[in-house]
Amino acid sequence: MRHIFEQGRDPKAPTLVLFHGTGGTEHDLLPLAGIISPESSVLGLRGNVLENGMQRFFRRLSEGVFDEDDLIARTKEVGDFLDQAAGQYDFDRENAVAVGYSNGANIACSLLFHYPKVLRGAILHHPMVPRRGIELPDMTAMPIFIGAGSNDPICSTKETEELGQLLREAGASVSVHWEHYGHQLTPSEAQAASVWFREQGWL
Repeated sequence: MRHIFEQGRDPKAPTLVLFHGTGGTEHDLLPLAGIISPESSVLGLRGNVLENGMQRFFRRLSEGVFDEDDLIARTKEVGDFLDQAAGQYDFDRENAVAVGYSNGANIACSLLFHYPKVLRGAILHHPMVPRRGIELPDMTAMPIFIGAGSNDPICSTKETEELGQLLREAGASVSVHWEHYGHQLTPSEAQAASVWFREQGWL
């Protein structure tokens, strides 16, 4: 996968794995990573799927309707790449935290839905439920931050609440931060994610 890796100043801080939204690149969330944990190493990924010329991490059939077969295959692709990148860049694979927005949050969430202990935690900005009707891995005490919009036209409040409930039922410790700016990832939402990150005691 096309990507960028930047070595952080604190080797004990979690490596942030960045997943952009539709039409983004591996560079898009670097400023967000700097807000959340400026001492961390950063691995930014670029999705391998093109939709009308825009990069994504997996295909969809229509707005809000995922191509499940492609989602499953692309989720494995990302998981395998993280294993490879950990060896290449010598970061602790068990100390990686996902930071994703929109389509990127969905693929990060799909990793959690499909693979046990694939991440130490996750910051998901405006995610949707990646799959329904499957048994989730044990996520006991895994910290997860969800940034959501009370008027988000893509991710309804019901969708956000359902996702939070599914993650909690799998054992995760879920914090939901609500704003009223639609599907936007705002500076105040980024700051809330930063505060949450520091509360985890990872730094």
